[in-house]
Amino acid sequence: MKDFRFRKADLKDAPGLAHVHVHSWRTTYEGIVSGEYLQSLSIEEREQKWVQILSGSHHTYVCEQDNGEIVGFVSFGKERSGEYEGELYAIYLLEEYQGKGIGKELFGIAAKSLKKQGYNSMWIWVLKDNPSKHFYYTFKPELIKEEVLTLGGESHQEEGLLLKLH
Repeated sequence: MKDFRFRKADLKDAPGLAHVHVHSWRTTYEGIVSGEYLQSLSIEEREQKWVQILSGSHHTYVCEQDNGEIVGFVSFGKERSGEYEGELYAIYLLEEYQGKGIGKELFGIAAKSLKKQGYNSMWIWVLKDNPSKHFYYTFKPELIKEEVLTLGGESHQEEGLLLKLH
């Protein structure tokens, strides 16, 4: 991990976050979510959303190479429905950087930060067909519920996981 740095994201990171977000969706969900939907994802639109997020109070951390290229990120905070405590909003890595411990490090940053904020649990939504979902299960979360998510006019099963923070 000596070639990577982990730090809190700032406004200048919006383009890199958008790049990772869109490209990781395209590789992770290929064959699960329609190719038409995945190709319709816009880096420019995603960048604008990241500008909005990073312009306010946020908990987004990036993993970057020594050259400053962002290869992954994690975003988390208060659970959005109000039903649970903390929530992992997003964690994405470019495909070629998966399996190197970066995701585990980013996940640890989220878990430690949420615990420090006084949360005892982290809520996680994951597509049931996500080939990387086993990553979450290594942390031994409890499957609480399943819901249907519509992406590009198609229905997909989503699992709601609750992880106790120690």
